[in-house]
Amino acid sequence: MRRRKKKLKTAIYRSLCIIPPSCSPLSPRVARRLLLVALLLCLGTAVREASAAEKKSEKPYALIFGTVWSPENHTLYGVKVEIRRADDKKPRWVLISDHNGEFAQRVPAGKADYLLRANLKGYKSSHHNGLREGTEVTVHIENDERTDVGLHLR
Repeated sequence: MRRRKKKLKTAIYRSLCIIPPSCSPLSPRVARRLLLVALLLCLGTAVREASAAEKKSEKPYALIFGTVWSPENHTLYGVKVEIRRADDKKPRWVLISDHNGEFAQRVPAGKADYLLRANLKGYKSSHHNGLREGTEVTVHIENDERTDVGLHLR
């Protein structure tokens, strides 16, 4: 038995041309105007993006970065850290240490003292049952800077 060869089908598509073929090519005057409009649109978006970037620029800040440590010098995950200004009574920021035992908080730039403490209320761990809170740690900020702190629990 001979197999029949399939005939190839040819499909003809119409051209998707923006300018109909019946129109004459653009005159130099019209082409210049279109180019000018395109340039103005590009400049307008560039100006808008620059002004948006200026609005997004943040105020200067300082960074308090810390690590929570167990009595055996292991990092602790899930410990609640409270940060307050030295002259405040209640904590302004409450953070939870991550899987590396680390936390970070942006604070306003400028001279200020901050008190940090680990709050173990509600903290559960199978490895560290007898943990007690350590002393409060004082952090002094001068300007827009980063300060590293370690919170050691007893």
